[in-house]
Amino acid sequence: MNIQNETNEDLNYFPYKTYSSYLKDKYGVKVYKLPINLPITCPNRDGTVSEGGCIFCGAEGAAFENLSNIIPVADQLKQNMDYIKKRYKAEKFIAYFQSFTNTYMDFDIFKKYIKESIIEDIVEISISTRPDCINDKILKYLFDIKREYNVNITIELGLQTINHKTLKLINRGHTLAEFIDSVIRIKKYGFEICTHLILNLPWDDMDDVIENAKILSALSIDFVKLHSLYIVKDTQLAKLYQENSINMMSKDDYINRLIRFLRYLKSDIVVERLLGRAPKENTIFVNWNTSWWKIKDEIVEKMIETKVKQGDLCDYLNGKAIKKFY
Repeated sequence: MNIQNETNEDLNYFPYKTYSSYLKDKYGVKVYKLPINLPITCPNRDGTVSEGGCIFCGAEGAAFENLSNIIPVADQLKQNMDYIKKRYKAEKFIAYFQSFTNTYMDFDIFKKYIKESIIEDIVEISISTRPDCINDKILKYLFDIKREYNVNITIELGLQTINHKTLKLINRGHTLAEFIDSVIRIKKYGFEICTHLILNLPWDDMDDVIENAKILSALSIDFVKLHSLYIVKDTQLAKLYQENSINMMSKDDYINRLIRFLRYLKSDIVVERLLGRAPKENTIFVNWNTSWWKIKDEIVEKMIETKVKQGDLCDYLNGKAIKKFY
């Protein structure tokens, strides 16, 4: 299950804006995301812009724990909904089109899937896609859906890094320009935007990490989902790792990068996730053999101990350099 749940939020001082508290404030009840798995692909897999997909992505995409993609959309949602209602007492849900590129398909089929996801207790639809697979036709349709069915829409954009050289090395098949274009277009329709980033890509340094935060802040992105890079078996990344062509940074270095990122990120941007998650049996490296929630707690504790928080270094917008003259 793709369960979005943060802990330790009852502290008087919490160092970043969490997704679970945002959802509770927005909807007034406990809300969970329910993943939807579709039989689709990506344009950097099928030869449209490249082949093989991102070097870190396995055959399942991000769908390690999803239901089969041959199960109808409404049935996937109802099965997950029944489980989450019983176990976590959730009352409302987000239909999350998660794996691969969920706007990269025949337009009539896309419309069919979207309508199938609008069932009782679904208050929001979240669509994960690539920046180069967003266009006005799709956005106009989603705008009409939002208005007709009174359901909120969030677009999740996989960026991973602002470094154009790294984007090429990981075979993303798009650049920062397409990301900026998609953000501008999405905002015209009033949808919220979540951006996915990987902060420990071997080819990025701390300057890239900080610039990630600055770009997202300057564009007023609504949510960010951070992933710690894990290595899935039988991928191009796994081959590089096994050949000692790349090195994975230490857990402490990742924590330092992540905290630095949060400090440069605008304080009103909601942080959906701090780490990637994948089952050990599918990977040769994941989260330094440590539970994701333990690392998350380390991050929170370190931020509290050092008295830093999200946005405390976000002093670079709105002509900051010349403010002394005004």
